[in-house]
Amino acid sequence: MAQQDKSEEELRRLSVEMRYLEQTAETLQQRISMVNAAISDLTYANMTLDGIEKEKENTELLVPIGGSAYVKAKLADTNTVIVGMGAGVSIEKTLAEAKVTLKQRLDELEKTMNAAQQQFSQVAERINTGRSRLENMLSSAREGKP
Repeated sequence: MAQQDKSEEELRRLSVEMRYLEQTAETLQQRISMVNAAISDLTYANMTLDGIEKEKENTELLVPIGGSAYVKAKLADTNTVIVGMGAGVSIEKTLAEAKVTLKQRLDELEKTMNAAQQQFSQVAERINTGRSRLENMLSSAREGKP
């Protein structure tokens, strides 16, 4: 009887651990998606800065405003960019400085992405191991073995 109680306790503990790991995996997937979106945004910004670098002042541009809508604008200064620094603060930088700043942010996000993907792989491995163990325990319990 004591062995059965021990097995039931182990099943409960493993079940709780599996739920926790699945929630952790879901959280990591959400983080990976958010970081991926930020990487795409910064990559697009870098490509835009590369394009602006080749343009002349007063060049007419189409500026996206969302919803596949654009406004026409003239490029007043090809060497100055306003860069958000966080907490609602933006500063003016040269085009070269802005590109360096965005590249640094992109590098940091890629490190964050790699770390999150590595954590996700570890959690997924633990989930697979736990599920296998849980299935074995349930199979043994059905057969009446401790």
